[in-house]
Amino acid sequence: MADSRQEALEYCLKRTPQRIAQVKAAVQLIQERTQRENHDVLVVLGSGLHDTVCNLGKNPVELPLKELLGAKIPSAQGHGTQIVSVQIETEAKTVNILVCTGRIHLYEGHTPADLCFVPQVAAMTGIQAAFLTNAGGCLQPWELGDVMAIRDHINFSGASPFTGPVFVDISQVWDSDLTAAIKKHASRSGVYAISRGPEYQTLAESIMMRNNGIDMVGMSTVLEAIALHQLGVRVCGVSVTSDLTFSSTPTTHSEVLHAVRSAIPCVQNCLYEVINALY
Repeated sequence: MADSRQEALEYCLKRTPQRIAQVKAAVQLIQERTQRENHDVLVVLGSGLHDTVCNLGKNPVELPLKELLGAKIPSAQGHGTQIVSVQIETEAKTVNILVCTGRIHLYEGHTPADLCFVPQVAAMTGIQAAFLTNAGGCLQPWELGDVMAIRDHINFSGASPFTGPVFVDISQVWDSDLTAAIKKHASRSGVYAISRGPEYQTLAESIMMRNNGIDMVGMSTVLEAIALHQLGVRVCGVSVTSDLTFSSTPTTHSEVLHAVRSAIPCVQNCLYEVINALY
């Protein structure tokens, strides 16, 4: 798998060979700092979900993103600025988890390649699967704090992780078996759409999205998922309902924070279920 993944990385970054060198250097730094040759699962935490990493596993090792040459630092509120390596014991093995405590976004002025750098680094540490999380606006009559298993996505960002003729089949980005595992705890399942942001969608756009089968909308996750899928990583994830788009009263910031925090136990359980499905 290592050779095929290296070939896939070189294929998607063939126009930016310096990026390949940066990925290799970042992988080496993670291995040296954590003293773990490989990692098994990547977890990316969305807005307000930083506390999910607390008590997630044992033997945590933190590494500031600023120490990874090529990595950009998250600036959005509610996003951490480090990666954490933790271990979770299963009956089969000790599972090494690489946790990104925050992420960057297109609306911060970053390029699609910037967004996908850390996920690509994680892929080259040997991960089998990625568990991506976010907080999004809900287009359905659900409740704040509901957790939706992402079964598919629609890309309204106008962006791609790739530059040049990098042709990738993305008809099945979201792993059906891992999504089924998540649904044992997530109260919802549906389609997530990404917009570039930072402005939210108009009422007409929201109605159009809902009428075309979209359940949640946000400004992240999709490009990461595509980049990981291209490298042969099994992708799954959840979206936490942090805003009700069609509510008669606007959602306050305190309600958003409360909704996301209330969902953390469910998000953790979804992750544990994914790990159990893998090992």
